[in-house]
Amino acid sequence: MTGRDGWEPEAAELVRPYVITKGRGLPDEDDLSLITLVTASAEGARRPTRLSPEEQSLLELCSAGYLSVAEIAGHTHFPLGVVRILLASLMEGGYVMTRPPVAPARLADREILEEVLNGLRAKFG
Repeated sequence: MTGRDGWEPEAAELVRPYVITKGRGLPDEDDLSLITLVTASAEGARRPTRLSPEEQSLLELCSAGYLSVAEIAGHTHFPLGVVRILLASLMEGGYVMTRPPVAPARLADREILEEVLNGLRAKFG
Protein backbone atom coordinates (compact mmCIF):
# COMPACT_ATOMS: atom_id res chain seq x y z
CA MET A 1 0.00 0.00 0.00
CA THR A 2 1.49 3.30 -1.01
CA GLY A 3 0.91 6.68 0.59
CA ARG A 4 -0.07 9.84 -1.23
CA ASP A 5 3.53 10.72 -1.92
CA GLY A 6 4.36 7.32 -3.45
CA TRP A 7 6.33 6.11 -0.42
CA GLU A 8 5.85 2.42 0.35
CA PRO A 9 6.77 1.14 3.81
CA GLU A 10 9.02 -1.92 3.86
CA ALA A 11 8.07 -5.04 5.75
CA ALA A 12 10.46 -5.96 8.53
CA GLU A 13 12.16 -9.12 7.27
CA LEU A 14 14.56 -9.49 10.17
CA VAL A 15 13.27 -10.63 13.53
CA ARG A 16 15.65 -9.84 16.35
CA PRO A 17 17.52 -12.91 17.65
CA TYR A 18 16.41 -12.08 21.20
CA VAL A 19 12.79 -12.54 20.13
CA ILE A 20 13.47 -15.81 18.28
CA THR A 21 15.37 -17.30 21.24
CA LYS A 22 12.92 -15.92 23.82
CA GLY A 23 15.84 -14.39 25.70
CA ARG A 24 17.60 -17.70 26.42
CA GLY A 25 21.37 -17.84 26.68
CA LEU A 26 23.87 -19.90 24.72
CA PRO A 27 24.40 -23.55 25.70
CA ASP A 28 27.84 -24.86 26.63
CA GLU A 29 30.26 -25.30 23.74
CA ASP A 30 30.69 -28.94 24.81
CA ASP A 31 26.98 -29.64 24.28
CA LEU A 32 26.60 -28.10 20.83
CA SER A 33 29.85 -27.36 19.04
CA LEU A 34 30.02 -26.52 15.35
CA ILE A 35 30.58 -30.15 14.39
CA THR A 36 28.07 -31.80 16.72
CA LEU A 37 25.71 -33.95 14.66
CA VAL A 38 21.95 -33.46 15.14
CA THR A 39 18.91 -35.45 13.96
CA ALA A 40 15.22 -35.55 14.81
CA SER A 41 14.18 -38.14 17.38
CA ALA A 42 11.23 -40.46 16.89
CA GLU A 43 9.11 -38.12 19.03
CA GLY A 44 10.23 -35.19 16.89
CA ALA A 45 8.50 -36.68 13.86
CA ARG A 46 5.09 -35.81 15.36
CA ARG A 47 5.66 -32.07 14.83
CA PRO A 48 4.08 -30.56 17.93
CA THR A 49 2.27 -27.29 17.38
CA ARG A 50 3.63 -25.53 20.46
CA LEU A 51 7.03 -24.97 18.83
CA SER A 52 7.91 -21.65 17.24
CA PRO A 53 8.11 -21.46 13.44
CA GLU A 54 11.91 -21.32 13.69
CA GLU A 55 12.00 -24.45 15.85
CA GLN A 56 9.62 -26.17 13.43
CA SER A 57 11.93 -25.38 10.51
CA LEU A 58 14.96 -26.73 12.41
CA LEU A 59 13.06 -29.89 13.29
CA GLU A 60 11.98 -30.39 9.68
CA LEU A 61 15.56 -29.92 8.49
CA CYS A 62 16.89 -32.39 11.07
CA SER A 63 14.33 -35.05 10.15
CA ALA A 64 16.24 -35.84 6.93
CA GLY A 65 19.21 -37.29 8.83
CA TYR A 66 22.29 -36.18 10.72
CA LEU A 67 23.51 -32.64 10.05
CA SER A 68 26.18 -30.67 11.87
CA VAL A 69 25.23 -27.53 13.77
CA ALA A 70 27.19 -25.48 11.23
CA GLU A 71 25.28 -27.07 8.32
CA ILE A 72 21.95 -26.34 9.99
CA ALA A 73 22.94 -22.69 10.47
CA GLY A 74 23.96 -22.51 6.82
CA HIS A 75 20.70 -23.99 5.54
CA THR A 76 18.47 -21.80 7.71
CA HIS A 77 20.49 -18.56 7.36
CA PHE A 78 20.02 -18.00 11.11
CA PRO A 79 22.97 -16.76 13.18
CA LEU A 80 24.95 -19.62 14.69
CA GLY A 81 24.13 -18.57 18.27
CA VAL A 82 20.41 -18.58 17.52
CA VAL A 83 20.66 -22.07 15.99
CA ARG A 84 22.55 -23.38 19.02
CA ILE A 85 19.96 -21.93 21.42
CA LEU A 86 17.02 -23.33 19.45
CA LEU A 87 18.67 -26.76 19.15
CA ALA A 88 19.34 -26.80 22.90
CA SER A 89 15.65 -26.09 23.46
CA LEU A 90 14.66 -28.89 21.09
CA MET A 91 17.09 -31.23 22.88
CA GLU A 92 15.52 -30.42 26.25
CA GLY A 93 12.08 -31.19 24.80
CA GLY A 94 13.31 -34.51 23.41
CA TYR A 95 12.65 -33.53 19.79
CA VAL A 96 16.23 -33.89 18.54
CA MET A 97 19.15 -36.14 19.39
CA THR A 98 22.81 -35.24 19.17
CA ARG A 99 25.85 -37.33 18.51
CA PRO A 100 29.36 -36.13 19.26
CA PRO A 101 31.64 -35.88 16.24
CA VAL A 102 33.85 -38.82 15.41
CA ALA A 103 37.10 -38.64 17.35
CA PRO A 104 40.26 -38.24 15.27
CA ALA A 105 42.11 -41.46 14.55
CA ARG A 106 45.04 -42.33 16.75
CA LEU A 107 48.37 -42.15 14.96
CA ALA A 108 49.98 -45.49 14.16
CA ASP A 109 53.09 -46.50 16.08
CA ARG A 110 56.25 -45.93 14.06
CA GLU A 111 57.81 -49.22 15.19
CA ILE A 112 54.83 -51.24 13.97
CA LEU A 113 54.92 -49.53 10.58
CA GLU A 114 58.68 -50.26 10.26
CA GLU A 115 58.10 -53.93 11.13
CA VAL A 116 55.38 -54.19 8.49
CA LEU A 117 57.63 -52.53 5.90
CA ASN A 118 60.54 -54.83 6.78
CA GLY A 119 58.26 -57.87 6.54
CA LEU A 120 56.99 -56.79 3.10
CA ARG A 121 60.57 -56.22 1.91
CA ALA A 122 61.61 -59.67 3.18
CA LYS A 123 58.65 -61.37 1.48
CA PHE A 124 58.59 -59.51 -1.83
CA GLY A 125 62.14 -58.32 -2.13
